[in-house]
Amino acid sequence: MERSHQEDLHSAGYGLRNQVDHLLDAYEQQQTRLDEVQRQLETLRVPVSSPDRMVEVVVDAQGVLADVALTAAALRRPLDELGRSITETAQAAAQSARQQVQTLLATVTSEFDGATALSDIVEHATDVGDIRTRTEAGDSADDGSVDT
Repeated sequence: MERSHQEDLHSAGYGLRNQVDHLLDAYEQQQTRLDEVQRQLETLRVPVSSPDRMVEVVVDAQGVLADVALTAAALRRPLDELGRSITETAQAAAQSARQQVQTLLATVTSEFDGATALSDIVEHATDVGDIRTRTEAGDSADDGSVDT
């Protein structure tokens, strides 16, 4: 084999190794960031108080009710008013959770815009677009109501 051709192959191989190293570095950074976001979503708790401060609810990232606290004064209210206040406060908390999740995912998505998709590097890897699609699908299925 001609020396010039060997040098060309060696140079191409070196360039390819650099490209693979770059892609793997990008993958590791993206995976680390996605793991961090996943932990944030798992621990997200959103507290919201009713306008009169007699009811406080806490929901998780999916808007699922995690806690309800009532003041003594709330317990003296008519049950239909109390129920309405709890429901409205829980709905407000769920909406706030959706907004916080969307903001977090938008930040991550913008960080990865133009980056090589993880699934292009590693088979079965989760891409930011996959997370966004699942989140948006969940939002479209949610009518904002709270099951009691």
